[in-house]
Amino acid sequence: MTVHTLDTGLFKLDGGAMFGVVPKSLWHKLNPADENNMCTWAMRCLLIEDGQRLILVDNGIGDKQDQKFRGHFYLHGDDTLEKSLRRLGFTAADITDVLLTHLHFDHCGGSVVRTSDDKLQLAFPNATYWSNQNHWDWAVTPNAREKASFLKENILPIQESGHLRFLDPAAGSAPAELPCFREIILADGHTEKMMVPVLDYKGRTLAFMADLLPSAGHVPLPYVMGYDMRPLITLEEKERVLRRAADENWVLVLEHDAHTECITVQHTEKGVRVADTLRLTDL
Repeated sequence: MTVHTLDTGLFKLDGGAMFGVVPKSLWHKLNPADENNMCTWAMRCLLIEDGQRLILVDNGIGDKQDQKFRGHFYLHGDDTLEKSLRRLGFTAADITDVLLTHLHFDHCGGSVVRTSDDKLQLAFPNATYWSNQNHWDWAVTPNAREKASFLKENILPIQESGHLRFLDPAAGSAPAELPCFREIILADGHTEKMMVPVLDYKGRTLAFMADLLPSAGHVPLPYVMGYDMRPLITLEEKERVLRRAADENWVLVLEHDAHTECITVQHTEKGVRVADTLRLTDL
């Protein structure tokens, strides 16, 4: 098995929304804001070569949205998913499986592309797309607070294509459909049944943290996003996973940290804190 990180570009989100109740006097030291209080974030994905399967975990925001939408999020940077795949010698047609941690637009927008005649089609025509039933139902009938994050053009074409399948991950077990993962942790704080995939790699445990831990700056427990539907649940879930990660020396892959790809964590008198920063290629 070979695992890669893929950069799909950068975007900006409001710093206060990203750090919740933590005051700007603290979080701006971690991620300085611009004059509009916006901070820069990555949209980092995971690519797993496992025998005959090429598994993509999340796929960024995509490029089919109009300029008004893109302007809200200040999309920038030279990286795209297509470029990142091409650097590794792959194309979208090579992807066999797409695991979507959840269906917020910055995680699944690259799933669907818009053709020159304004039709929507799968970006990965040969892939099976994986979600879970509870999260899918939550996304297609969204609550008013989260509705703007679930865009129908990112989601419904997957189901209409016939390429959608659901995982039913049991706690602490590997999904039979995607055996490269040792387990998939389900998290309900950020959104209903977000999936955090965990795998064994080069003698280490990797966890792709999705929005349970967006960046290294979110390691302290109170640093919970204002976007989270159930922030106290996030706090409990984050504490539980970080304790395991510190106990077992996990490598945590960060989806949204624009500067740090991976971290390890350790127990300290102040709680779990970052131990080391690294790149996946350092393993």
